[in-house]
Amino acid sequence: MSFETISIIGLGYIGLPTAAVFASKGKKVVGVDINARAVETINRGEIHIIEPDLDRVVHDAVARGDLRATTKPEAAEAFLIAVPTPFRDEHQPDLRFVKAAAESIAPVLKKGDLVILESTSPVGSTEQMAEWLAAARPDLRFPQQSEAPDIFIAYCPERVLPGQVMVELINNDRVIGGMSAACSARASELYRIFLKGECVETNARTAEMCKLTENSFRDVNIAFANELSLICADQGINVWELIALANRHPRVNILQPGPGVGGHCIAVDPWFIVAQNPELARLIRTAREVNDAKPQWVLDQVKKALADCLVQTGKRASELTIACFGLAFKPNIDDLRESPAMGVAQLIAEWHSGATWVVEPNITQIPSALAEHATLVACEEALNQADLLVMLVDHHAFRAIDAAQVTQSWIVDTKGVWR
Repeated sequence: MSFETISIIGLGYIGLPTAAVFASKGKKVVGVDINARAVETINRGEIHIIEPDLDRVVHDAVARGDLRATTKPEAAEAFLIAVPTPFRDEHQPDLRFVKAAAESIAPVLKKGDLVILESTSPVGSTEQMAEWLAAARPDLRFPQQSEAPDIFIAYCPERVLPGQVMVELINNDRVIGGMSAACSARASELYRIFLKGECVETNARTAEMCKLTENSFRDVNIAFANELSLICADQGINVWELIALANRHPRVNILQPGPGVGGHCIAVDPWFIVAQNPELARLIRTAREVNDAKPQWVLDQVKKALADCLVQTGKRASELTIACFGLAFKPNIDDLRESPAMGVAQLIAEWHSGATWVVEPNITQIPSALAEHATLVACEEALNQADLLVMLVDHHAFRAIDAAQVTQSWIVDTKGVWR
């Protein structure tokens, strides 16, 4: 059975690029999102997020009639669910968006359809989704009920880097975790429409754990670098020089420290493992705690720098301006989700009695909660007028700043840009 129409549920940073690459291969793609403004934007051939090359691919696909968006699911041969999976209090997984997406597509399912969960999820989520679908459609057979199901179900996590999504989506290998071998094969057939990488088939639970493992591995390694930065600050050692020297060892590759860990994956996914294995996931939990504590440590460094500034200048704190460089969770993107830089800027703005400025070249306005205490300014204004600079995100634009422009005596540099 061929895939004539493909439906993508959730048109965010993963769903929209996925819809676009399927449409670029001549498939009819229906994108579904509860955000009516995003739907209207896409149907104009425009995009509501920043991602290199995505605007062109979406524009061309919409112009050809291969891609359109709607707020209500329609019939298709394949449904890919790419919705948020946050956590609730005490870092417990929250699958309400997955459940809502499953229940929204259930009425339009028909025999032979394929449903794939792409959202990063705790182990067992695909099986839970299948149960929700079965409850909504008792007239259809699902993989947990029959070896010859009417509906094929699989899990296939995204593994792309923001800023390179349109390249990595096509070239990276995909882990395909079906609820049966037939489900895996059917899902692989779908992804091979655009995929140049390999489809590596396994079962759903292993695929779910694979995604969590990948991001937990990265989190643990970042935590090591962040903990080193705390120790080096206490010992009066330049952490970036130290890491560069240590990395000359042929079997050492330490990552770079920063103000914490952010984004919709690394800052969230390890907690899914901890939530399901609280007694066993000791290292993973500790890494999360180290990285989550880093923003407060950065604030403490800012407080020390400002105290020194007060002594040296004789001014009051209310007369001094602090400029925070960067709000995104990683360089050269506009994504502020789970951003430690945002957290640091918020902490500084709420604490500081003087002006707090933020410089973020990838956005045009700052979130309302931060806007109550801080002002978005141009880079030049911050460099010329601020008293204390706080480097939080090493955007290319910041790394390109001439050293002669940085004349402040008080700098807190969490990324080693101005070291």
